[in-house]
Amino acid sequence: MLSREEKKEMLEDAQDKRRRKDFDAAGDMKQANSSIDLYISFLNSVQRIFSSFRPSNNHTVAKFNKL
Repeated sequence: MLSREEKKEMLEDAQDKRRRKDFDAAGDMKQANSSIDLYISFLNSVQRIFSSFRPSNNHTVAKFNKL
């Protein structure tokens, strides 16, 4: 949950026209450069960073999942 200060900062940030323009430009770049090959390449590079792990036999307890 956001604090009042964090909410205030987010609302101020939303009013910043320059910041909005930056997000719009980033969204345009993301759509223009997306392809399944780039995504698979990205996943492969991430997989190289993290070593393989042994699966856990313990169950994950999740009580407060929300969609």
